[in-house]
Amino acid sequence: MKKIINTENAPAPIGPYNQAILSGNTLYISGQIPLNPKTGELISGDIKKETEQSMKNLEAILTEADMTFENVVKSSIFLSDMNQFSQVNEIYGAYFNAETAPARETVEVANLPKFVNVEISMIAVK
Repeated sequence: MKKIINTENAPAPIGPYNQAILSGNTLYISGQIPLNPKTGELISGDIKKETEQSMKNLEAILTEADMTFENVVKSSIFLSDMNQFSQVNEIYGAYFNAETAPARETVEVANLPKFVNVEISMIAVK
């Protein structure tokens, strides 16, 4: 059985999907882009600020599911430019304890929704 997880504190889906699905004890979070859920403004021009907004959106969804970043077991980061990896990693890393950080891959892609520079998805377990 699956439970739909949605919160007003993260951007509304822009297609036929939900912010997250809880199946048993596992939460599958859709990719989050740097969209401010309160203003609808797309954050752009500064990869650190873009990453920060994406992480805040993920945090809001985790909170709605009664979880934290400590519950995250897997992350996927999609970048429009791998040269920005160290800046993204700096912001992303601040949300995790190095000893218990999740598994992760980071890949460069040709384009992302709304032509943003970063998108991050996660899987978390209670």
